[in-house]
Amino acid sequence: MVGGEAAAAVEELISGVRRATDFAEQFRSYSESEKQWKARMEFILRHLPDYRDPPDGGGRLDQLLSLSMVWANHLFLGCSYNKDLLDKVMEMADGIEVEDLPQFTTRSELMKKVNRRHHQTCLASDLLMEMWMV
Repeated sequence: MVGGEAAAAVEELISGVRRATDFAEQFRSYSESEKQWKARMEFILRHLPDYRDPPDGGGRLDQLLSLSMVWANHLFLGCSYNKDLLDKVMEMADGIEVEDLPQFTTRSELMKKVNRRHHQTCLASDLLMEMWMV
């Protein structure tokens, strides 16, 4: 009889996972790739029990969906957000494995490169001017 109870428990667990996955599927954006959606769905399902809306409403689920979009946008599109918000979503996503993430260069990194090149160009120009003046 123990084997039958274990099989029933496994079946119930699988059924629960299917229901949760079906529930989360309604929140997929049409523009999300399969890789992006799988990662975001894992984020949502991981925190769904903590963000269920109370019977009187409250928007907790909306907050979770927003946090999942912040995380996905930061990860896959390179969007930047307030440090506290990013810290929160990165902590919430700790342990979610996503492979082959794109690499992004921030605006400040680009400006440093441009300024460095400009500085080098100015130095070279000054050197040429000195050579011509001699």
